[in-house]
Amino acid sequence: MKTLDANDHKILNFLQEDSTVSVKDLAEKIGLSFTATYERIKSLKNSGIIRKHVVLIDAELAGFEIMAYCNIVLKEQSNEKLQEFEAKIKAEPQVLEVVSLSGQYDYVIKVVAKNIKDYNNFMTTVVANIPNIGQYHSNIVLSVIKNDTKFTF
Repeated sequence: MKTLDANDHKILNFLQEDSTVSVKDLAEKIGLSFTATYERIKSLKNSGIIRKHVVLIDAELAGFEIMAYCNIVLKEQSNEKLQEFEAKIKAEPQVLEVVSLSGQYDYVIKVVAKNIKDYNNFMTTVVANIPNIGQYHSNIVLSVIKNDTKFTF
């Protein structure tokens, strides 16, 4: 695993604020040469610390009025059944996040939908029809208090 130093932390902090910043501008902000900054970014990508550059979209403004977290319990937890469920659920475009859990539920999924009818349709035609689903419980998001993707170094 790559060990991060203070300059790597600076780079990561700046890139998390604006991943479109040019290497030249970033180098000036952190006090390194263009080449050193470029090589550090390349190393952070190659090591997997920087996974990808993305655009964050406001779901509601993009037409998705409903966001929900759905807790799922599977009937069987064999490795084969877990992988089968994971493959099916992560292929669904309305599912933004899939997390395997310890405790009462096996998974929690984050789902977006255009409206409540769209969400109900997704749950009844997609989730309920995935083999090995034992139970699922939906929690509709009323408001988002904090939604951040930034790690602070």
